Order: sequence, then structure tokens, then C-alpha cells
Amino acid sequence: MARRSDHSQDEIREMAISASRNIIMHEGLAALSARKLANEIGYTAGTLYLVFSNQDDLILHINAVTLQDLYSQLAAAVSRCRKPESCILKLGHEYVRFAVENRHLWNAIFEHRLPEGQKPPAWFQARIVQLYDLVETQLERFTNADRFDTHLAATALWSGVHGICVLGLTDKIESSSEKLIQSLVDSLITNYLTGLR
Repeated sequence: MARRSDHSQDEIREMAISASRNIIMHEGLAALSARKLANEIGYTAGTLYLVFSNQDDLILHINAVTLQDLYSQLAAAVSRCRKPESCILKLGHEYVRFAVENRHLWNAIFEHRLPEGQKPPAWFQARIVQLYDLVETQLERFTNADRFDTHLAATALWSGVHGICVLGLTDKIESSSEKLIQSLVDSLITNYLTGLR
């Protein structure tokens, strides 16, 4: 068993986040416990609570890393396209690909619930906002309208994309596969953008 002096609090935090992500990646969020995590990193469960205020705080940090990974993948995808319609379709494709390839980590973002009345901290909300900004930027380019509510449109469109992913990845769509999920997302985005024209 390691001693607290063996690693700094920042190092313990990073070790805990990394080990937690590994547990979730292979077994899902339900498999994560303080005891299991402490055993993985060679510290006591009590040490975890020196760097995280509680398990919700730990999970928020884990999910923030996943959101950052998702953002990096989506941002890289749109950096290589020019037309806004193509960029929005590319964002949809990459969102589906990320969800399929990182299913348990992606699910953990939406499975985790804070206690009633508690809101996510500002630093966590900022990770979500930057994702929507990618979609809003392309919608602004697509519509080229000053009065158009791009935030509302981005929220509506991405709620639909996310819904298709959830249904597809939980086998609620008959014969669901990544190819079918991608086709449904393409259909949704194309028809939504046609309506905006």
C-alpha cells in the first residue's frame, strides 16, 4: 500500500482518474467503487477523499476528461472540412464514432446524476458549452442570419443526434449497427438543414 507522501495530491488525482476511466471503459460506471479504485492505485479509500470531495466529484472529473476527448475528436474533424453542411454532417459522424468506440465512457456522462438540487460546477459546464459551440459555429455559417437562434437550433439538432445514438447503442432500433446509426444521423441532419433553408 502506497503512502500519501509517495505521490503529490495532483499525482494521486491523475492516477485515480486514469484508473477510474479504465474500470469504466471495461466494466461500466456501475463497476466503479472507492474500494475498487483504491486497490487499483495502491492507496486507501480515505486517500481518495483528500483529492475528491466525494464520488460525484470524482465522476465529474472522469466525465470532464471524456468530454474533452470528444471535443478534441470533433474539433479535429471540422478543421478538415470547408462547407458548413459538410462540417455538421462530419460532427454527427464523429459523435457516433466516439460513442461506439467509447461506449461505457460515453454512457457514464449521461448515467451519472448529481444529488437533487445540485448543479454541475462551472468548469464542468464549460466542457459542454465548448461542444455546442462547435455546432453553433457551423450553423451560423450555414444560415448566415443575424437573428437566427443558433443555440436553440444546435440544442435541438444535437438532442436528436444524441437520441439516435442512445436508441442505437441500447438496441432499441431494430437491426441497429453503427452503419444504421450513421445513416439515421445523416437523415436527421440533412432534413433539419433543409428545413432551415
